[in-house]
Amino acid sequence: QVQLVESGGGLVQPGGSLRLSCAASGSILRISVTGWYRQAPGKEREWVAHITSSGMTNYADSVKGRFTISRDNAKTVYLQMNSLKPEDTAVYYCNAIRTDLQSYWGQGTQVTVSS
Repeated sequence: QVQLVESGGGLVQPGGSLRLSCAASGSILRISVTGWYRQAPGKEREWVAHITSSGMTNYADSVKGRFTISRDNAKTVYLQMNSLKPEDTAVYYCNAIRTDLQSYWGQGTQVTVSS
């Protein structure tokens, strides 16, 4: 089992920045990929970015150049979000996939970009 807890969401003005954290516990050594997803009201959940256990990263076109995913140890993954836009408003979820392909989700953290 893997438990994920997101934090760092909040209200920010357009052009501002936030840093989200995803703290993992449990069978963390078996995590192969950790990703961030988001779901805006009335829309489906969409992939934002991910980082592999070897440190490779990938981003959705909508956030490329503005968001940065990183990991400081096996337990915590971050999403640095700069130049935020109103369309970035969503609940952001952390996802972890283990080597046995089991997938785990956090509870989500709300990000609101508004003046």
